[in-house]
Amino acid sequence: MASRNGSLGPAHERRMRLALRLAGRALGRTSPNPAVGAVVVKGGRVIGQGYHRRAGLPHAEVEALRRAGARARGSTLYVTLEPCNHTGRTPPCCDAILTAGVSRVVIAAKDPNPITNGRGLARLRRSGVRVVAGVLEQEARRLNEPFWKAMRSRMPLVIAKVGQSLDGKIATARGESRWITSPAARRLAHQWRSRVDAILVGVNTVLRDDPRLTARGVPRRLDRPLKVIVDSRLRIPLRAKCLSAQPHAPTLIATTVRAGRKRASLRRRGAEVLTLPPRRGRVPLRRLCRQLARRGVQSVLIEGGGEVLASAFAERLVDRIVFFIAPLLIGGRQAPGSLGGVGARRLSQAVRLADITYRRAGPDLCVEARVVYPRH
Repeated sequence: MASRNGSLGPAHERRMRLALRLAGRALGRTSPNPAVGAVVVKGGRVIGQGYHRRAGLPHAEVEALRRAGARARGSTLYVTLEPCNHTGRTPPCCDAILTAGVSRVVIAAKDPNPITNGRGLARLRRSGVRVVAGVLEQEARRLNEPFWKAMRSRMPLVIAKVGQSLDGKIATARGESRWITSPAARRLAHQWRSRVDAILVGVNTVLRDDPRLTARGVPRRLDRPLKVIVDSRLRIPLRAKCLSAQPHAPTLIATTVRAGRKRASLRRRGAEVLTLPPRRGRVPLRRLCRQLARRGVQSVLIEGGGEVLASAFAERLVDRIVFFIAPLLIGGRQAPGSLGGVGARRLSQAVRLADITYRRAGPDLCVEARVVYPRH
């Protein structure tokens, strides 16, 4: 019989935490697959462990069982996500578990993918394997938050990242913005970039800062992150750094105009131009996100500017936000703030933040939070 028991004791939680740490090693490199870790235990000792390194490579269960070898017979397998029972780019993990003779499987969470959801556990039970589900389930869900959202809503997880002064400015009145935040904050920002499938900015950020939009100094996939430029009137310069930096990671320019000649020039630079019907004269961000989800993009990091961020909040797209706050006071009515748009007319319409965490990044403060929208 299967059971749902999130409190089997400290030993079980300790082994599941090890599996979660293993899964975390590949964050940002397994999409569109989830990051999964597995641990094989027998006689109170860990005899095998592994994690899914990237899409197309063996899953975590297979890696862990290979390391355990013949000793896996009669063992307990701890895995952060329900084992798959279908053939994709790799064979079903349930096959490997049954062949190895595992007697018990302890999972953190069921797989939200409709192809798998519950089917892997059902097959294991029918084959006589004892199944325990729900050990550190919330931690496992948080680890793969983009995967969970993509499976349930067919939309990517959207994270807004802001680097600003203490008084909320992202540049001076003359447009100078390099560098408001410290090197330590920028290193942390590159870690965020390495974990997402796409980075999205507005064309004004490209015109002002000419960013490369790459993840540097951290392990990453060669084809990620996808660089997405929101450019309603196709104003991006052909010499923009984002068109040439990290050539294996493509650039997608979302616009509302045809501009045949400019489009052809951008294609020659390796960029793809996606034309969408305008929403109030702008690129419709919700529609753009749906297009990205169809391409396997499960997480998007919006890095600005203020108007793009305001549009994303207005369309209720942002799920999480990360602020890097520098100990600077820039001031000035003409200096742009981190959020543009018309803003909330009443405090009851303001966006709230929940589950807030704080940490230092050199002299700067990093604030992470979940976004909560008003009911009306």
